[in-house]
Amino acid sequence: MAKWGQGDPRWIVEEREDGTNVNNWHWTERDATSWSKGKLRELLVGITVENEAGCCEISELKQVEGEASCSSRKGKLIFFYEWNIKLGWKGIIKESGAKHKGLIEIPNLSEENEVDDTEVNVSKKKGDGNILKDLMKTAGTAKVREALGDYLKALKTEFTMGMILPTKAMATQELTVKRKLSETTLQIQASSPVALGVRIPTVALHMTELFDTAIEQLYRIFTVKDLVQKFSKSPAVLEAEKGRKFQMFDGNITGEYVELLTNKKIVMKWRCRNWPEEHYAIVALNFVPTLGQTELQLDCKGVPVCEEENMKFCWQKQHFEEIQGLLQLITLNG
Repeated sequence: MAKWGQGDPRWIVEEREDGTNVNNWHWTERDATSWSKGKLRELLVGITVENEAGCCEISELKQVEGEASCSSRKGKLIFFYEWNIKLGWKGIIKESGAKHKGLIEIPNLSEENEVDDTEVNVSKKKGDGNILKDLMKTAGTAKVREALGDYLKALKTEFTMGMILPTKAMATQELTVKRKLSETTLQIQASSPVALGVRIPTVALHMTELFDTAIEQLYRIFTVKDLVQKFSKSPAVLEAEKGRKFQMFDGNITGEYVELLTNKKIVMKWRCRNWPEEHYAIVALNFVPTLGQTELQLDCKGVPVCEEENMKFCWQKQHFEEIQGLLQLITLNG
């Protein structure tokens, strides 16, 4: 028998306040089913494709059956997911103006198959319109598989945050970093996005996107509640005035308007729900006119280092690309 204080360190409860799942050795499991249904809806509904013959959009998530979960064992994450998905699509033939509808069925999205090999079946209601069906079978299927890949990426990053707890070695490293930070005098300005007393490593981001629309229209998409809800495909609470707070993506994004120059600039305090408490980044959107288009310049300061990739994904996929799709629909509907 091992002496007191000796033995396999995998089973020893370290000096942690919570004292749970030390060294990530024990089996833990988190149900991802509800989260996944919301994420699949967010990524799939609203996908648009277009060519010289017509334009199509995935208009609704008709069915999503299955389950997903993530397990942690010995410091490793194990994923299980199995989905049967049905989507409704609609389209319009440019020359004749004829409208058609159809279905997209994904009978088996699971960890047993690569996303590129996942079966995607496209069908159309009776009648003409095979041009649109072909468009959905080619470009549409490619975009659906891309969205499924984005779902799996989010499942393995966004959903799993906090599942791997810090070990004693990691905690020691964290303590060393904190001590170094405490020995450094930080000049915190009043406009700093980091709350007083919160010292975390951050990065700055710069992104640009070109939109085929007038400045006035693009500015409205960021400041009018109905348009924000359309591109985000989720409830929003906002009133675009200096000092007013806002919520987007079902409360996952919150913040406050710092400055608004109509059709020129928007500055916001901005945070994700899973960021350190009371920590905000400063997001500045500059609207720059070009020949018949508008360039949106995004500058963001104060993003937690560990959230850099998620922040880029959020703005590129959930803002820029969704707004591009919304603008196509606005143009299509006249």
